[in-house]
Amino acid sequence: MSSPFLDRRGRPLVVVTGMGLVTSLGWGKTENWPRLVAGHSGITQISRFPTSGLRTTIAGTIAPPEGAAYSAYTHSLRIAEAAADEAVRQARIGSPRRFPGPLFIATPPSELEWPSLAQLYERAGPTAGTGYQRLLAAARTRGFDDLRAHVEFASIADAMQQRFGTTGEPLSICTACASGASTIQMALERLRRGEAEAALCVGTDATVHPEGLVRFSLLSALSTRNGPPEEASRPFAKSRDGFVVAEGAGAVVVETYQHAKSRGAEPLGVVLGAGEKADCYHRTRSKPDGSAIIGAMTKALADAGASADDIDHVNAHGTSTPENDKMEWVSLAQVLGPRAGTVPVTSNKSQIGHTLIAAGAVEAVISVMTMTEGVIPPTINHNDPDPEIGLDVVANSARTARVRTILSNSFGFGGQNVCLVLAADPR
Repeated sequence: MSSPFLDRRGRPLVVVTGMGLVTSLGWGKTENWPRLVAGHSGITQISRFPTSGLRTTIAGTIAPPEGAAYSAYTHSLRIAEAAADEAVRQARIGSPRRFPGPLFIATPPSELEWPSLAQLYERAGPTAGTGYQRLLAAARTRGFDDLRAHVEFASIADAMQQRFGTTGEPLSICTACASGASTIQMALERLRRGEAEAALCVGTDATVHPEGLVRFSLLSALSTRNGPPEEASRPFAKSRDGFVVAEGAGAVVVETYQHAKSRGAEPLGVVLGAGEKADCYHRTRSKPDGSAIIGAMTKALADAGASADDIDHVNAHGTSTPENDKMEWVSLAQVLGPRAGTVPVTSNKSQIGHTLIAAGAVEAVISVMTMTEGVIPPTINHNDPDPEIGLDVVANSARTARVRTILSNSFGFGGQNVCLVLAADPR
């Protein structure tokens, strides 16, 4: 007789007991969920910095608290703390500053923004020379110490560990836009191996700043449909022209089912499986035959002990870029077979934008809420379906549905792909 604490393949069953969410639609699940279901958009004109001369002037921003200064580092940490705090409180696990498990956190690439670079340049003084050499001279001095946290890759992870008291060394992850899903995958593997009984997984990104916007523009990845902003992100629509960069954070507390039951916690959902496959084809594009994306989905289903027929809904990567959306359809058609055109598909990025490093965690939270609430949020701006994409897109209005198992896709630059299979209950 099988144990209720083991999954379909005889490993410790891993469940979600707490979730937190911060997006351009609001702080916390109670602000986000009604607006997601109602089809609202969090995309607005950028007011954080001047956008004159930029081809893209819109984003999904999260305003810092009144009077607080913005930097990508401080804001990424701020929203990560808010999402994690909500997740830990919902899970009712541990005690203040004593979380009984490790931290896995996805954070954006570390760099100094223009104001900090200018500050560093001035500190060196004219005797240090000019240009890059002057910056290097300043960085070698002790005057750089207060800025060092902004560029040390693990600094956000260290700050989060101090805040929540997680065990062991925190693991800071950056697998491009698959990063948020990677945190859940790595926690799943750790719990299955019996190396921990609970873990805190967080994805965060708050890099709506001039440098980030210019870089994505140079890659021709961003939508240039600046007005009205809420109509710019159009996953799977014929008129899609690029993604909308956005800020956000998602957090989940995962535990073995046995650990959760032993302390009286009620599971919100189950992490049945995860699959990862990279293609190393191009720094931004996926391999044209879709083999890596297909491989990630197939591996996730196999890891979950599930088949394509078990999938009730796909939370798509769906960035709104011409090539990515077409590639996702081709891959889903291969994996789901005849059901590819009948399984409901949605892309949260149509409403909240592309939260980059955080996306996989943000969308995992929304996926679990979709199952618990019995409602699939819509893909808005889907007024002109691409005739070459045969998906059953949940277009413009939410759809009531009994969703028991979800495939959540995350595909990143550099061909880094992670897919999660999430289920509604332990059995």
